[in-house]
Amino acid sequence: MILGILQARMTSTRLPGKVMKQINGKPMIHWQIMRILNAKSIDHLVVATSTDPSDDILCEYLDSIGVATVRGSLEDVKERFDLVLSELQPEVFVRLTADCPLVMPEILDTLVEEFLGRDVDYLSNTIVPTYPDGLDIEVIKRSAFSRLKDLELSKIEREHVTYAMYSRENLFTTVNYRNFVDLSAMRWTVDYLEDFYFVKQIFKAFEGKESKFGLASLLEFLSENPTLKSSIDGRRRNEALLDEFKESSEEDA
Repeated sequence: MILGILQARMTSTRLPGKVMKQINGKPMIHWQIMRILNAKSIDHLVVATSTDPSDDILCEYLDSIGVATVRGSLEDVKERFDLVLSELQPEVFVRLTADCPLVMPEILDTLVEEFLGRDVDYLSNTIVPTYPDGLDIEVIKRSAFSRLKDLELSKIEREHVTYAMYSRENLFTTVNYRNFVDLSAMRWTVDYLEDFYFVKQIFKAFEGKESKFGLASLLEFLSENPTLKSSIDGRRRNEALLDEFKESSEEDA
C-alpha cells in the first residue's frame, strides 16, 4: 500500500487557521485533498493532526467529508507519523504538508513511479528545488523511516520529520528528483496572507475545475497574467526550518 500522509494543524505560526480559510466556498484543505485523491498512485490518505483542541474544528470537517485523521502531539510531528505508520503499516508513504494546496497529482504520480523504480529510502523534489515552492513531495520507505527510532533526534528533527533522513546520507539512500525546467523561483505555498490571496485567485480562475487543472495549465495561465503572484519573494523557502536553526544557534551561543 502507498499511503499519503498530509500533516495539518490550525496553529500554524505565520497564518493561523489557514487550512480552514475559505476558497470557492470550501476550506483550503478541501481542495488540496481533492487534488491528492486524483493521483493514481495513492491508495489511501490520512491527515495527521494534533490532539490540541484547536484542531477539533479541522477534524470535525474532515470527518464530515469522509477523510481519515490520526491525532498526536502538536509539536512532535514525528510522533504523529509514527502513530499513522504503526496503525496502517504501509510499505511506502508520501509526506505532504497542508501549506501546499496546489499540489499536482501528475507530479505526485511521477515521483512515486520514480521511487518504485529505484532501491532507495527517500526520494523528493525538495533537496535541490526545481519546482515551485508549494509543489513539495517526499516519498519514503517505511522500513527506513522506522530506523529513526534508533537515533537521538533533536527537537528540530522531530518537528521536521524527514530532515533527519536527507541530512544523513551516510545512513539513508536519498534521491533528489529534478524538473526539466527550473521553476524554483515561483512561490505557490501558503505561509502568509499574501500567499493565500494568490492561491485564492488561482482557484477562482479555475472555478469548477479546482481539483483537475495541471501544471501546464497553471503555467500557461500565469504566463498570460504575469502580474499575478504572491508578493512574498519566491526564494524564501523552508523558513520554518531555518527559523528553528536560528533559534537553536542563539540558544547555544
